[in-house]
Amino acid sequence: MLPYALTIFTGAFLLFQVQPLIGKFILPWFGGGPGVWTTCLLFFQTLLLGGYAYAHFSTTRLKPKAQAVLHGVLLLASLALLPVVPGDSWKAHVGGNPVGHILVLLLGCVGLPYFVLSSTGPLLQQWFSRAQPGVSPYRLYALSNVGSLLALLSYPFFFEVKFSRHAQATLWGSGLVVFVVACGYCAFRLWRSGNALPKAEKNPGMPEAPPTVWSDKVLWIALPALASVLLLATTNKLCQEVAVVPFLWVLPLALYLLSFIICFDHARWYRRGLFIGLLAVASAVICELLGSGRDASMLLQVAGYTIALFVACMVAHGELYRLKPPPLDLTAYFLFISAGGALGGFLVAIAAPAIFTEFRELQIGWWLMWVAVAVISIRQQSWTLVQGAGVGALATTIAVPALRSLMSGGARFDAELVAFYRDHLWFIAVAVIAFIATVFDLRRRKKETAWQPRMGGFVTLLAAGLGAIFIIQALNDRDGKVIRASRNFYGTLKVFDYTSESADERYFLLMHGATTHGLQFADPKKALMATSYYGDHSGIGLAFQHLPRKSERNFGLVGLGTGTVAVYGKAGDSLRIYEINPAVEKLAHDPFTHIDKTPAKVDVVMGDARLSLEQELAAGHSHQFDLLALDAFSSDAIPAHLLTREAFEVYLKHLRPDGVIAVHISNRYLDLEPVVRALAHHFDLGMATISDDYESDWWFYDTTWILVTKNRALLAVPEIDEATDVPAKNPKPPVLWTDDQTSLYEILR
Repeated sequence: MLPYALTIFTGAFLLFQVQPLIGKFILPWFGGGPGVWTTCLLFFQTLLLGGYAYAHFSTTRLKPKAQAVLHGVLLLASLALLPVVPGDSWKAHVGGNPVGHILVLLLGCVGLPYFVLSSTGPLLQQWFSRAQPGVSPYRLYALSNVGSLLALLSYPFFFEVKFSRHAQATLWGSGLVVFVVACGYCAFRLWRSGNALPKAEKNPGMPEAPPTVWSDKVLWIALPALASVLLLATTNKLCQEVAVVPFLWVLPLALYLLSFIICFDHARWYRRGLFIGLLAVASAVICELLGSGRDASMLLQVAGYTIALFVACMVAHGELYRLKPPPLDLTAYFLFISAGGALGGFLVAIAAPAIFTEFRELQIGWWLMWVAVAVISIRQQSWTLVQGAGVGALATTIAVPALRSLMSGGARFDAELVAFYRDHLWFIAVAVIAFIATVFDLRRRKKETAWQPRMGGFVTLLAAGLGAIFIIQALNDRDGKVIRASRNFYGTLKVFDYTSESADERYFLLMHGATTHGLQFADPKKALMATSYYGDHSGIGLAFQHLPRKSERNFGLVGLGTGTVAVYGKAGDSLRIYEINPAVEKLAHDPFTHIDKTPAKVDVVMGDARLSLEQELAAGHSHQFDLLALDAFSSDAIPAHLLTREAFEVYLKHLRPDGVIAVHISNRYLDLEPVVRALAHHFDLGMATISDDYESDWWFYDTTWILVTKNRALLAVPEIDEATDVPAKNPKPPVLWTDDQTSLYEILR
C-alpha cells in the first residue's frame, strides 16, 4: 500500500497548493475582487470532474497495460508546462465579465498538470483495488484529503509567509517532478501485472454494500453540490465583508476537506442525530449573522460562518458516505461526487450572477440543505434524523440569545435570554407541541419508536420555516425604495431612493454589497454638494482646497463610486477616473449626476486601475496628476495589489513632483495605516493621517484619509496640520506590502 499512499498524498498536496498560488498570481489582474477566486474554484472543480471522468473511463474501458502507458504519457507531458507562472501576455483588459478569460488563462497555465493530479485519487485507488482485492480503498481517499488539508493549512501560514510567489512556483514544480516519478512507478507496477482481470475476493471485515439504485446516484450528485454551493457562498460572503486573501479562501476550503476526511475515514465519526441537531443550531446562527449584517465583529462572522459551513458539510458528506457503493463502483461514485462539486461551482459562479441581483445563494443553499435532510429522513424512514432535528431546533432557543449577547459586545446573556423568550414565547410553545406530537409515539411507549409519516412532516416543516425566515430577511434588508439593482462579476449594486417630507432632503444612495459608496441629493441646488466620505473637512477635501496649483489642475481617481470627487473640479480642471465595474459607470450617469454636472473635464477609463496606469506608462504617457485619490479601500473587499511597493512606483511616475496621493483607508476590520506608513518611508514621502468625525450633518460620514506627498510644505498648512491625527504612543510597526508578499495578520484591528 505504501507506494500508492505516498503517491496519492503527494498528488493531493500539490493539487491544493497550486490553487491559492495561481489565484494569488492572477488576482491583481482582474480587480482583486471575490469573483476571481470563485471563478478559480469553478475551474478547479470542473477540471477535477474531468480528472475523475478520465479515471473512471480509463479503468473501465482500457486494459491495464494501456492505462499505464496512457497515464505515463500524460505525466511526462505535464512537466512540459513548468513553471506554472502566468506570463504578462495574459494580462489583458477584458470589458464586462472576465470569467471566460480567467478560465482560458488557468487552462493554459495549469490545465494539464492539474488534470493529471486530479485523476490521482480515484485512479490509484482502482489500481490498488486491483493489486489488493478485498481490501477497502476508502482509507486512501481519506488520506488524499489529509494531503489536501495539509496543503491548504500550510499555504497561508508557511509558504505564503516564507517564500515569494515565484519561489513557491519553483517549489511546486519540484514537487510535481517527485510526484511524476512516484506515480510512474505505480503505473509501471500496473503494466507488469499484465492484462488479466483480478479475481473478486470478499473481505470478511467489510460488510457487503447494497446494490446501487438511481435515487442513490441522484444523492451522489445533490449532496456534494449542496456542500459546494455552501463552500463558495460562504467564501464569497467572507471576502465581501473583509478581504480577498488566501487565508479567507483557505479556511472554508480546509473545513470542507476536513469534513471529507472525517466522514470517509470511518462511519463511526458521523453521528446522525448529533450533527443534524448541530445543523439546526448552525442554521439559526446563519439567520442571525445575515440579519445583523456588518454589526457583528469580524471574528464572530468568520467563526460563525465557517463553523456552520463545517457542520453542513459534515451532514452532506456523512450522508454521502452512508450511500457508498461496492469498491468495483468506486470510480463512478467519485465521478458523481465530482460532478456534484462542479455543479455547485457552476451554480454560484455562473448561474447565480445571471439570475439574482443580490447574493442569495448562501440562503438558498442552507434552505436546500434542509430540504435534502427532509428527503433523506422520509426516504430512509430515519427517526434518528427527525429526533436530532427536533432537539436541535429547541436548542436554538438557547443558542440565539447567546449569539445576540456576543454581537452586542458582551451584554448580559440572561437579559438576552429573557427578552428572546418574551418575544417568541408563542412560537416556542407551538414548536415544542409540534415536536412532541409529530416525533414521539406517545401511545405505545416502545424503546424504539416506529416510523410514522408525520415524523417526516416535522423536518419538512423546519425546511419551510427556514425558507420563510430568509424570505422575510430579504424583504427587510434595508429601509428605502430600491430603484436600481444589479449583480455581475464584481459584486452587487443597489441604488436606494430616500424620500422625506422635505423635497430638498430627498437623496439617492449607492450600496456595493454591504458598503455605502456615496450619496447625492436629488435637489439640483444641492446636487453638487460634497457628501459621505468627501466632506470639506475630510482628508481629501482639505487636499483639494490647498493644492499648490489653483487652476488647470489634473486629478486622478481610482474607484468611481457615485463620482462625488468630481464636485471639487473647476472649469479648466481635468479628472481621469479608473473604474473596473461597467455597472458602476452606468449608475454614475443615471441616477447620479456628479460627473455629468461638474465643470471639469471628465474621462472614465474602464479596467483595473493599476493595469491601466502601467499600460499608459508603457505607451510613454505620464499624466502628472496634482492629486491621485485611491478610493478602493472603504470596507468590503480590500484590493491589496493597489497598496504594494510596485503599485506606488507606478503612481509616483504619474504624479507631479509636488503632487499628493490621497488614500482612503476607512475600514472596520483592517488598519491600513501601517501599510501606507511603510510605503511613505520606503519612498521618502511625507504623510498625514486625517480622521474626521461629523456630529451634526448626517450626510457626512466618519472617514480616515492618508495624504502622502513629497511636498511637505503642503502638510504644514495650518488647516491640514491641525486636522492631522496625533501619532499613537505605541504605533503598529510599518508593514511593507509587495506584489510577492502581502499579509493581513499584522494589520487586523
